[in-house]
Amino acid sequence: MFKSLDDRDLVARCREGDRMAEDELYRRYAAKIYTLCRRYLRDDEDAKDLMHDALIKALEKIDSFNYSGDGSLYAWIRQITINMAVNHIKRYRWKIVALEDDMLDTRDLIEDERVTSIPHEVLLGWISSLPDVRRAVFNLYCIDGYTHREIASMLGISEKGSAGILAQARKQLKEKIRRYLKEA
Repeated sequence: MFKSLDDRDLVARCREGDRMAEDELYRRYAAKIYTLCRRYLRDDEDAKDLMHDALIKALEKIDSFNYSGDGSLYAWIRQITINMAVNHIKRYRWKIVALEDDMLDTRDLIEDERVTSIPHEVLLGWISSLPDVRRAVFNLYCIDGYTHREIASMLGISEKGSAGILAQARKQLKEKIRRYLKEA
């Protein structure tokens, strides 16, 4: 019954405190939110905990959600999750990353057609292996589309610091790509 509800009706039921509707919202979005959490947190258990906490927080704040069309519920839950992931990293995993001037040059990007042949899972594994701050900045900028100004505000760093950390992440990933292509 609840599987056939669109997001607008599902939210209305959740606002009424309908437990079955809340369970459906959780089931509907848990996998997507878990995948998002894994991009930000290396540890599987931490990602599961964050996914659970983000969905619970979304249900607690469901009255503040404004439906604006298909996909808006996921976008809203996604934003809650990203904010919680960034806060988690800032609180528990923040590591000072020294910036070196030569790290700020990102012109030497790999332009090899074979890069597209690298399996998606391998690329995600490399991203998840980045140090916490680099992984967060890389995800926020390259995947989630935030600007360096927004990232700086979220992480409490400078815009230049955000750009430098992104350059370090790219350099680290570039080395992994080079090794992979050399072995292939």
